[in-house]
Amino acid sequence: MNAIYLEMDGVLDQLEAAVRDQRPFSLVRVGDGENIVMSQETVWTTEQVLQERWAIKANLGQKGLRLPNLQLRDEVAASLQRADIVGVLPHGDSTIKAPEHLKRQLTDTVFAHFGIAPALTCHACVNRELAQVPRFWNMLAGKRVLLVTREIEQLRAMLVQEPYHLDITAALPFDSWDQMQETLQWIQTNQDTFDVALFSCGVNAVVLAERTAALAGKVAIDFGKANNIILKGRAN
Repeated sequence: MNAIYLEMDGVLDQLEAAVRDQRPFSLVRVGDGENIVMSQETVWTTEQVLQERWAIKANLGQKGLRLPNLQLRDEVAASLQRADIVGVLPHGDSTIKAPEHLKRQLTDTVFAHFGIAPALTCHACVNRELAQVPRFWNMLAGKRVLLVTREIEQLRAMLVQEPYHLDITAALPFDSWDQMQETLQWIQTNQDTFDVALFSCGVNAVVLAERTAALAGKVAIDFGKANNIILKGRAN
C-alpha cells in the first residue's frame, strides 16, 4: 500500500476543505468486519468466514447484516476503491480487540485481491479521535447534518446540546443492510436538506458514506463507534 498516511490534522484538513468548498468527499474505514465481508469466497471459503465469531454475531442479528452476502462484499470493495480517505489498521495495532488474523494482514490480502489502492489512508479508528476533537465539531458548526444510525433518538438528543450544538436537519434510523437501497434513495431525493452526513451503521457505513458523496455530492463520514463515545464515553 503506497498510500499517503494522514495523521488526525491531515484528515481534518481534507474534511474542512471539502466542507468549505461544498464538494463530495467520503471518509470510510476498514476493520475486522469489513475484512470478513470482503473475504467471502475471495480469499476465504464461506465455511471459513462463517466460523469467525464476528460472523456468528452477524448471523444473530448483531452487526446489521447477515452472511453470506456477496452483494455487500462487492459493494464494500467498490466503495473502498472510490472513497477519498480509507482508514486502515496499522500493522500490529491493538486499538481494536479483534484477533490478529482479522486485522491488517487480512486487509492487505483482500485489498490485493480486489485491486484496492487508496491514495489517502489514516488510522481505522480515526472516528473515535474525531469525536473527541473540538476542531471536528467546530467544522460542523452552522452546517446541516444528516445522522444515519440505529440509536437515532439518543444520539440526536446528545448532539443538539452542549458541547456539540449540531444542526441536525434529518435523522434516519438504519438497522440493517436490507435498508440500504431505500436509504440511498432518500439521500439522493433529499440531498438539498443537508451538507454533511454521519453514518454509524457498521460495515454498511462504508457503502453508505461513499455512495452519499457520489450520489448527493456531500461530505460523508463513516462515523462508526464514535456514537458510543458520545453516548457512553467509550467506544465499546
